[in-house]
Order: sequence, then C-alpha cells, then structure tokens
Amino acid sequence: MTEEYASMSVAQLKELLKEQGLPVSGKKAELIERLMEASGADEEEVVEEAATEEAAEEDDFFEEDEDWDDDEDEGHVAKQKPVLDEATQEALSLRAAQKKKTPSFRRTEWFRYKRLSRSGWRAPHGMDSKQRRNYRYRGSLVRVGHGKIAEARGLHPSGFREVMVHNINDLESIDPETQAARIGRTVGGRKREHIHARADELGIRVLNRRSGV
Repeated sequence: MTEEYASMSVAQLKELLKEQGLPVSGKKAELIERLMEASGADEEEVVEEAATEEAAEEDDFFEEDEDWDDDEDEGHVAKQKPVLDEATQEALSLRAAQKKKTPSFRRTEWFRYKRLSRSGWRAPHGMDSKQRRNYRYRGSLVRVGHGKIAEARGLHPSGFREVMVHNINDLESIDPETQAARIGRTVGGRKREHIHARADELGIRVLNRRSGV
C-alpha cells in the first residue's frame, strides 16, 4: 500500500480522497498521510517516503535549472534619491507625523454603497445630514486644521516634486536632483518603454514605473 500511494500522482491521490470524503488540500506527503490514516496503515513510513521523493524532485529541478534566479534582477533600475536641504527633510518628517494623526475622510454613506467607498471626499449637504451636523458616529469633516506643513506641500513622500510626462521631450526639462517623472495614464506601452530608457540615461526617477515594461 505504501509503494502504491507513493507511485500515484497528486491528482490521483485527490480523487481517492474525494471518494472517501476527505479534504484534498496540502502537499503530496500530507495527502498520503491522510489516506494512510483512513486505511489504518503505517503512516510514518509513508510520509518519510513521500518527503524523500519530494526532496529528490526539488533537487532535480534545481540541478536542471541552475540559473533559475539569474533573470530576477534583469531590468532593475536603482531608485534615485532627491537632493534635499535640512529644512525640507524636517518638513517631510513633520508631514509624515501629522499624517498619522489625520483621520480618514470618507464620503457620506460610504459604508452603504460600494461605489461611494471607492470615491473621494465630498462635502455633505442636507439639513438633516448627520455627517454635516458632526455626529460623533459619523466620519470626520475636512477642516482647515487638518492641513499639513506648507514647506512639504506638493512633494512626493520620497521628497521629489512630481512632473507629468507624456513623451520623451518632457524629460529634457526635468531636474534629476529635485524632480521625478510620472508617466501619464494615456501613454501606451511602446512609448512608455522609450520614456523609461531615456529616463535611465538622464538619471531621472520614474515614480510609476511598471515592472513588466
């Protein structure tokens, strides 16, 4: 029985488990163990054989594909860091601390309709609006006091100032030390590749760089 289960494929083992009304999740060793428990056979011997077989299969896989991780770093581009003065660095750290204390602003009835939960903030209207009347169990209102430090306003969390890019020519006016590119959503894949290549030549960081492009 031991050799019979060990010689079966995972699909065959799962079929046997289904016939007996047993769970079919897990590795091959777990499936065999489950079958042996149901049949009352010696489970330790079976599990050991299955584990040895899986280890042998893994060794064969890595021996055949010795360079399986060589392509992992292909196309990797180091992320450029901005050149910031001390005042800007302090402003960024202060803004990060302020953001932790800022409540999440949700639209009225966002919990009732999925489309509202995905949309941004809208000011509540209506005489009887619980959110407009600032009831405690409703969401917070956007107020002047929730604003962040002005010195860091408009800066990316990395410290760069974003510049929208739609073609290669837009990269020429970007300062790599203080500005970073964000490619427009309407830019196609081929043009995006050209923008990535030119940005790498100029040392410009692309904030929304896609891994597959």
